[in-house]
Amino acid sequence: MDETNTLYQERLKKLASFKGLRLYEKPVVPYGGRFERSGSLSEIVSAFEEGKKVKVAGRLMALRRHGKTGFADLRDQTGKLQLYIKEETVGGEAFAFFEKLDIGDIVGAEGSLFKTKTGEPSVRVERLELLSKNLRPLPEKWHGLKDVETRIRQRYVDLLMSEEVRSVFVLRSRLIQKMRHFLDKKGFLEVETPMMHPIPGGAAGDPFKTHHKTLDMELYLRLAPELYLKKLLVGGFEKVYEIAKSFRNEGISAQHNPEFTMLEAYAAYWNYEDMMIFMEEMIATLVEGLLGTTKVKFGNLPEIDFAPPWRRFSFTKELKDIFDIDPGDSEKEMIQKLKKRKESAHLELKENLTRSQIVNLVSDLVAPHADKPVFVIDYYTAISPLAKSKKENPDVAERFELFVGGMEVANGYSELNDPVEQMKRFETQADGDASKIDGDFVKALEYGMPPAAGLGVGIDRLTMLFANQRSIREVILFPQLKPEK
Repeated sequence: MDETNTLYQERLKKLASFKGLRLYEKPVVPYGGRFERSGSLSEIVSAFEEGKKVKVAGRLMALRRHGKTGFADLRDQTGKLQLYIKEETVGGEAFAFFEKLDIGDIVGAEGSLFKTKTGEPSVRVERLELLSKNLRPLPEKWHGLKDVETRIRQRYVDLLMSEEVRSVFVLRSRLIQKMRHFLDKKGFLEVETPMMHPIPGGAAGDPFKTHHKTLDMELYLRLAPELYLKKLLVGGFEKVYEIAKSFRNEGISAQHNPEFTMLEAYAAYWNYEDMMIFMEEMIATLVEGLLGTTKVKFGNLPEIDFAPPWRRFSFTKELKDIFDIDPGDSEKEMIQKLKKRKESAHLELKENLTRSQIVNLVSDLVAPHADKPVFVIDYYTAISPLAKSKKENPDVAERFELFVGGMEVANGYSELNDPVEQMKRFETQADGDASKIDGDFVKALEYGMPPAAGLGVGIDRLTMLFANQRSIREVILFPQLKPEK
């Protein structure tokens, strides 16, 4: 039997020993109920007043016993506070109970504030209550474990033992909060659209499929909320946004999780140039509000400065200059030209040029500009089926993608609002399979959608940048993992 299991068995016995035990003339309840606190531990410390009576609660993170006195470090979400327990003050019954407690137990305590000789704020305990008995011993050096998967699988322990990990998710929450505030101030209306779609659309990718029993129909977890949000533009809303989950039944990597969080925003009467300017202002405002600076350190890359304006990088021009590829080339011609250049040797090109290969190629091309965010513009219309084409060149779309630190973080474009052209593109994509065409979206466009621009931002990747985390698993509380064997 290993040490952890031995301690677990010992704590189970200790839990059983509480049965029938009384404290303050009441039965001890190892898993108590409501406990009214005077405030969070940080609030109590910041408003410290010698001799003030307080009620505190939290988890015991350290215990030090010295004969008939004892000290304990109590911690809650906001901070920590020391407890001082003396048998003479609490009585023999309560002190004996204190001696039964373990690190990891959640307790409530009542007493008066004082400072020790070293000036540490403490509570001189008068009453003690067990609120939740810990059965599994906490790891001593959890954050130092080499088994990253175990740490992420048991995220609750990871959070419990590491202030650094907790701070990442506090930052993520504040990022979303500030993003909402920014959008609301700019006149955008937050909306909710369906998570289950009858036809997977709005983005490229493989969907997750499910079945609705009552309707007896196949449904798909959404790839993106785009088509529903644009229907709202048809319906008369001029600025809308949604922050919610999307799903892709694809690979898992340092930058990909099958379930991820996105912001999608749409503004009537804008074009993609307006949306790029808006994007610059929003992200710069967010990073400065969160970190107090527009400059961010990300891995071993040069410091990234988010202060506008950001660089523009023409996809069409670069592919022409480096690979001699023209927007009107067939996919076969593009692949043949790519194969001739060493810059694309890592793409493992076959018959089809995939979106991920294009993204990887673009990442390589913009890598030298990693000290600033880069808007990659002038994508081909052929790989932008929902974007409006440029008037002067129908083969090039009014589209951008934002790359920061080598990652694609956002995608946006002037929205195609021509129903006839949209149907043609859907039919090309469907390759003869009419069930893949979202006819209701085309019908909505036929009622008239105002010219508009749209934006999609990966919240997880933006958090990675701001929190200096190289893996998406470090910014998602519970990422997808294989089941334990």
